[in-house]
Amino acid sequence: FSAHGLRSGYLTEAANRGVPLPEAMEQSRHRSVQQASDYYNNATRRSGRAARLL
Repeated sequence: FSAHGLRSGYLTEAANRGVPLPEAMEQSRHRSVQQASDYYNNATRRSGRAARLL
């Protein structure tokens, strides 16, 4: 594990759970909207019944 992996993983999971980007950035301590939005916008959005069970 690395700090980078944890931070980027958090943004990906936050996006999948519908957390607003500014709130996710505050939690992950990202300062750059561009960098954070790259992870956030590239997240694979899970939907459907099976995804909700996760």
